[in-house]
Amino acid sequence: MTDKLPPNLLALFAARPPLRWVEPPDHAPQLRKTAPVSGVAAFLPELQKYKETDDYKPTESWLQARDRKTREKKEAVQKLLAEAPTTYKPNEDPNVRGDAFKTLIVARLSYDADERDLEKEFGRIGPIERIRIITDTHAHEKPNKKKKPHRGYAFVVFEREKDMRGKPTPTPLAGHTIPSRTYLLRCGPQACPSLRVYCETQKGPSGLPVSTSCFSFVRHALTRKVLFHGKMY
Repeated sequence: MTDKLPPNLLALFAARPPLRWVEPPDHAPQLRKTAPVSGVAAFLPELQKYKETDDYKPTESWLQARDRKTREKKEAVQKLLAEAPTTYKPNEDPNVRGDAFKTLIVARLSYDADERDLEKEFGRIGPIERIRIITDTHAHEKPNKKKKPHRGYAFVVFEREKDMRGKPTPTPLAGHTIPSRTYLLRCGPQACPSLRVYCETQKGPSGLPVSTSCFSFVRHALTRKVLFHGKMY
């Protein structure tokens, strides 16, 4: 139908000139060849040689570590329950010195406190024979745990039993701080007849009976008051 158009319009439908020929930068598709692929049979001897000389040791995953720690804790508890009754000898402990009747337990002790603070605080009650602040002897086995100067409690041994039992009005000690923390006082079961039967019938976390011959004490209700001779003030 376009052949019937006039020449001036027919020129608008004329085809464009062909593209200029340029040499291709790569091989022609019909002439392209890739590297030949061989089998893996030639590598089997090398794999066997690597297997014989390899010293790879697999690492422990976090799931395996969790299961291992749980298993070790259970085994430690079973071992403690089996061996602790025969090895538990509080009367032979070299760190236990003094009379339990004269011993006062100072709990919730500030980490900034030392023996001089305790002597200054309790020396006004009566003469003191010995002060011992409990420290962690296994701190070197816990590298990731924050180091603390002591465990937060101490034992004060008086020279006289009546000083440990308390004055008629021991209220001046109630609510005091050493040096910036309110402490809690408890007496040993030997010095608290009202708690002696309770101690003899209770068992500790390891399943062993609480001994009344050492510095064991009953965890009373949380309070900031002073406990003397089984009485609250």
